Amino acid sequence: MPDSRPGPFILGYTPTPQGEAALGLAITEAKAHKAALVVVNVSPAESYVDTNLAQANHLEALGNILQASGLEHEIIQHIGQDPATDILDIATAREAGRIVLGLRHRSAVGKLLLGSTAQNILLNADCPVLTIRT
Repeated sequence: MPDSRPGPFILGYTPTPQGEAALGLAITEAKAHKAALVVVNVSPAESYVDTNLAQANHLEALGNILQASGLEHEIIQHIGQDPATDILDIATAREAGRIVLGLRHRSAVGKLLLGSTAQNILLNADCPVLTIRT
């Protein structure tokens, strides 16, 4: 009998309130759908200091939370080109069942001038995208 589990859920994680909310949602959803969880924390290469890149203490705490959840999981952290592109590439390569993201409020001008990782993922993902706003 073929495995009926969905592809892994991909969590675009940042060590922020939005990232923590998305982590909770991703764990709940992955458990409900019996899916593995791949946590992706990525920073653009041109950024010398990126507060969205998880430090060792964040990664350790994240690992402990995932271990306690009982989910099959993996944490991927790297410096890439563009967080949205990297998350989408991982989701495609893993045949993701879903992408989970935390959102923060941004003004229309802020989105226009700076772009939006979440917007890029929402518009270009090949799988459903689940978002949570804090």
